[in-house]
Amino acid sequence: MVERAARVGDVARRVLLSGIGLGVLACALLTETAARAESLPEALVKAYQTNPQLNAERARQRATDENVPQALAGYRPQIIAGLSVGLQAVRDQLPGNVIQTATLKPWQIGVTVTQTLFNGFKTANSVRVAELQVQSGREALRNVGQGVLLDAVTAYTNVLANQTLVEAQRANVAFLKETRAITERRLNAGDVTPTDTAQAEARLNRGLADLNAAEVNYAISQATYAQVVGNAPSQLRPAETIDRLLPRSREDAIALSLREHPAVTAAGFDVDVASTSIRVAASSLMPNVSVQGSVSRSRDTDTTLGSFGTDQASVIGQVTQPIYDGGTAASQTRQAKEVAAQSRLVLDQVRNQAKTAVVSAWVANEGAKIAVSASESEMKAAEVALAGVQKEAAGGQRTTVDVLNAQQDLITARARLIGAQRDRVIASYTLLSATGRLDVKTLNLKTPDYLPEVHYHQVRDAWHGLRTPSGQ
Repeated sequence: MVERAARVGDVARRVLLSGIGLGVLACALLTETAARAESLPEALVKAYQTNPQLNAERARQRATDENVPQALAGYRPQIIAGLSVGLQAVRDQLPGNVIQTATLKPWQIGVTVTQTLFNGFKTANSVRVAELQVQSGREALRNVGQGVLLDAVTAYTNVLANQTLVEAQRANVAFLKETRAITERRLNAGDVTPTDTAQAEARLNRGLADLNAAEVNYAISQATYAQVVGNAPSQLRPAETIDRLLPRSREDAIALSLREHPAVTAAGFDVDVASTSIRVAASSLMPNVSVQGSVSRSRDTDTTLGSFGTDQASVIGQVTQPIYDGGTAASQTRQAKEVAAQSRLVLDQVRNQAKTAVVSAWVANEGAKIAVSASESEMKAAEVALAGVQKEAAGGQRTTVDVLNAQQDLITARARLIGAQRDRVIASYTLLSATGRLDVKTLNLKTPDYLPEVHYHQVRDAWHGLRTPSGQ
């Protein structure tokens, strides 16, 4: 009995040593492939360059830039050219009951130039609104960029964690299969009861189910990684935290978020947009002054009646003052005031949300540190406990179930440590995102930063042209 129990302990030790050997082999392979392994900063660069969500937001911002030249068009003259050609049948009844008919071929060509001189400052305020929308859009783009980078960090660490968990579960299944085989041999020898065999079989099936769940989660994390980063993960290097970039205190993090977070600054620009839109709406109640110049030539030609033509040139100044439009402009002005009040409340709400996000991220980051430390201690204690149970099993003082329970405790502790290490990395990046500084410049990523102002200056003063600066 003691001899067979000792064999169980020997099996456990062999499996444990084989797991350690696999770990050493994995480390060696990792060292060999380090040159071609992908790091977290490299994955962030790919996501920043190729992520469809981020590129779509950049296209949206380029479309928003076009609001400015559209508003500036109010300062520029409007030129319209017209050409008309017709066919006209004429039938005249002359004195003496004489009927005369003719077919006329009239045509007219002309050019009209209209220049607005004053429209209640509507153009100036519209330009201001468009510029503020551009600034708000840039902050929204920056916020989306933060979200994409954080998604990439999450996807990267999930792949690493799930891959490690799959390896741990495979080692666990190998251990359980070997234990079941030993238990069956002991059953045949009459050293154990069928209950022990059933317990070993049940624990193996649980291990297989855990392995299947880990493989499913690993496959899902790989698909998510490909969606966010743009390519399937290969060999990934361990991810590191970014504590060096984080504020030193929670109060500093809150102040930084309220000052620099893109959601807060975008909401601030939205308040300015809404306030300026009030003046745009009120301009409909003010006088309009414009000047219009036109040149035209018209001809009516007929071989019987001769020809008749007119050449005309004119310059006309016009002043209009709205008196009553049924209340439309007044309603639009009141509406704009309510929208401005709403935007101020939204700004307060966004500030509160930013503050809450910082506090939550700070607490989560601090908690993740404690979780990692506790999980490491749990892991060491579980290893010591397993080794002790194995020695006691070798001396006949422990059963197979005791060894299985100790092994399960070790696997659980290892899974908890893997999750804690993953959460630790994500929590540090989440805190940096909550402060508004999760960007290419702060992370010092090796990629050119996308500068939306480049496109803005390319189109701002464009008077004509249908092609975009990219040639589309």
